[in-house]
Amino acid sequence: MANKRELKRTVNEISQELLAECVAASLYNGKPAKGDVDALLSSIILMRNDFVSRISHPEPGMKAREYFDNLAHQFSKQVCEISDQIHNLSE
Repeated sequence: MANKRELKRTVNEISQELLAECVAASLYNGKPAKGDVDALLSSIILMRNDFVSRISHPEPGMKAREYFDNLAHQFSKQVCEISDQIHNLSE
């Protein structure tokens, strides 16, 4: 298991990549609705804040390994959903 600092760094890097992809998709793939792009950008920021705070303050009573494995699974699921939404901006 990676330490908390590395997990936070990974969450931040992936969030930055998602933000960059969203901005690029909004600029180069036609004219998506500004409200859709803004909602997607804010959801990426909210996701980042949520997961960083969950890394900092693990749930009491759960085994650390189980908690962080579950957290990683939830994060990857949410990243996939957001990347699908970014892909749908261009259509």
